[in-house]
Amino acid sequence: MDLERESLNKYRLRRTGDMLVDGVVYLSKDLLKLVKRDKSLQQLANAACLPGVVDPVCGMPDIHEGFGLPIGGVMATTSKGVISAGAVGMDINCGVRLLSTNIEARELSIPTLRKLIEKIEEYVPTGVGKKGKHRTISGKFFEQVAHEGAKAIVDGGYGWPDDLKNTEEEGSLPGADLAAVSATAYKRGEGQLGTLGGGNHFIELQLVEEIYRPEVADKFGLQQGMLAVMVHTGSRGFGHQICNDYSKGLLAAAKKHGIIIPDRGLACAPADSKEGKNYYAAMACAVNYAFANRQLITYDIRRAFEDVFQGAAGDMGLRLVYDVAHNIAKWEKHRGQRVLVHRKGATRALPPGHPQNPRAYEQTGHPVLVPGSMGTASYVLVGTEKAAATYYSANHGAGRTMSRTAAVKGITKEQFDTSMGRVLYNSRNYKELLDEAPDAYKDIDVVVDTLADIGITAKVARLRPLAVIKGKD
Repeated sequence: MDLERESLNKYRLRRTGDMLVDGVVYLSKDLLKLVKRDKSLQQLANAACLPGVVDPVCGMPDIHEGFGLPIGGVMATTSKGVISAGAVGMDINCGVRLLSTNIEARELSIPTLRKLIEKIEEYVPTGVGKKGKHRTISGKFFEQVAHEGAKAIVDGGYGWPDDLKNTEEEGSLPGADLAAVSATAYKRGEGQLGTLGGGNHFIELQLVEEIYRPEVADKFGLQQGMLAVMVHTGSRGFGHQICNDYSKGLLAAAKKHGIIIPDRGLACAPADSKEGKNYYAAMACAVNYAFANRQLITYDIRRAFEDVFQGAAGDMGLRLVYDVAHNIAKWEKHRGQRVLVHRKGATRALPPGHPQNPRAYEQTGHPVLVPGSMGTASYVLVGTEKAAATYYSANHGAGRTMSRTAAVKGITKEQFDTSMGRVLYNSRNYKELLDEAPDAYKDIDVVVDTLADIGITAKVARLRPLAVIKGKD
């Protein structure tokens, strides 16, 4: 696939063959070398062939090969276009939330940090297939979560009212209907609320190391030198099963509606068809589940802080800065028309003054949270008006350069130890974490600067990891 350099950090994938629109990819010179190692550009071109796709499909700086749409891909379709499960992703509403504190990070000793991650892990089960410890959150409560999202958790006494104000969509995507969810997905989801999972998911204690825009950081409640807590997880087995179910079902739907799909991973149906509406309703259940999952984990993190410091969580801050979704499809208005924006491994980035910003962030734009790989920095950004070119989207992380298998086989203990530095981690066996080692990912600073240097995003703060909790795959 040939890319044409259009301007600084911007490349165009010209429409050829069955493509209906162009592709646009945002890459620095260093990232340009990496993108040609996998099939991500071909996957972007495949997405450009789908009915109703809007010009252009976009690739973020962290783009890499996925299932269907590449991770780091953004695709919008018209109301007469399609909806695709593979363009949303397996882990529906995998996302990130950030908590600020008024605790000075330099005052925390290594034993205290260790106590914190141990206490958090005592409350929050980690790893694939783990069940939650809040046994009362099942049955009707689970059904309420699927339809109402984080609101059900807060109303149940597991959060603060302001938590919802500082969550994308206020923690609840309209249109959810459990009737569109399979019995298998229901069973997988019912017991997993309040769990972290495995893979790239984490809970991280961070130092607010650098502030770039003090007036914006102040609005976000971020102060240099203070401790922050980042949570990265999604809809667990519930969302994964929904994606599996509909990735298969939408293959038949595409054939029924006469849609030729260039790749099985982009199985789709017209968004206004019965099959398309059913997928959206099921996806919205998983979106709500993920918001609720991160909200319940937040409750448990606050409990852990109270136990370790013997004080009230509110006195320590532990305020929700924001919560953003990564893998989601939402109806939004762009360029004067209503479109369905699929963001897969991409984060919404609304500029100052945009009407969909939370009230507290109307003048700044909402926080855009971009986690780094384990052991490397994370960023808080804001979108600008130039982000209109990407459907107000930004990258969601660093992006992999090595497969999990290659990382486990190729990264040595010495390399792992060097990349982690003094960052504490919860596993006693480093081999359990090799697939998520920093060396398996792109340089987060380079990825973030790719959009910041051309004004699509603006950097607000840089966060450095102190201690990280990971789940075993």
